[in-house]
Amino acid sequence: MLENLRHTYRALRTTRRCYSAHSAASVFSDSRTAEFLAAAVSPASIPQLHGLPEITVTGRANVGKSTLLNAVLGRAKLLNVSKRAGRTQSLNFFRVGAQPGKLVVVDAPGYGARGRQEWGDLFNHYLRERKQLRRVFLLFSAKHGLNEVDRAMLRLLNEECQATGGTRYTLQAILTKADTVLDMKDGPSHIRSIQKDIFDTAPTCLPAIVTTASKHPHFGIEEVRQSIADACGLA
Repeated sequence: MLENLRHTYRALRTTRRCYSAHSAASVFSDSRTAEFLAAAVSPASIPQLHGLPEITVTGRANVGKSTLLNAVLGRAKLLNVSKRAGRTQSLNFFRVGAQPGKLVVVDAPGYGARGRQEWGDLFNHYLRERKQLRRVFLLFSAKHGLNEVDRAMLRLLNEECQATGGTRYTLQAILTKADTVLDMKDGPSHIRSIQKDIFDTAPTCLPAIVTTASKHPHFGIEEVRQSIADACGLA
């Protein structure tokens, strides 16, 4: 079944740019070097980290963020995967590559009903002030699609990107848990509907990458890695 899903996924991909697979492979070649660096619970505790390029990942609580990041970083248990939504309560910084590192992945708290205002304030401060931020990845469940909170976040980030001309950081969507819908009769059309919803809400958002990370073989993970490498100027 997963092979059929992978075939369907390839047909659904909307990213048009031709990437070099070698560039992402070299950035993420040694998963053993991926390392937790710091957790920030307030603006004052955000680490400097020598100016390495950064990307950050957020999404509605329980969207599968930790599972996706473990797959991207190649470490099954580097990030704690909890069944309790809203477990991430700080900005968590992870280095990619042996010291001094190639880039930093920032795991941000989830938003929505399980989120808290102070976590949102911390994330907003990070977006405004972090000069080394290169791309924000916003995760959506392929099964559930977008709700009004998701659209509000997309609109906010879309406006931020327009305000900076997209020169400081860019925005890209990722659809998680695609395996839960792609084997359904209307699965592909459901995915396309979500992709259209994202574009209609945030025209500056780069095309959504369709992924599954909870089952093997994964798919979409190499595309996420390549997007990270490209955003950080390592492609």
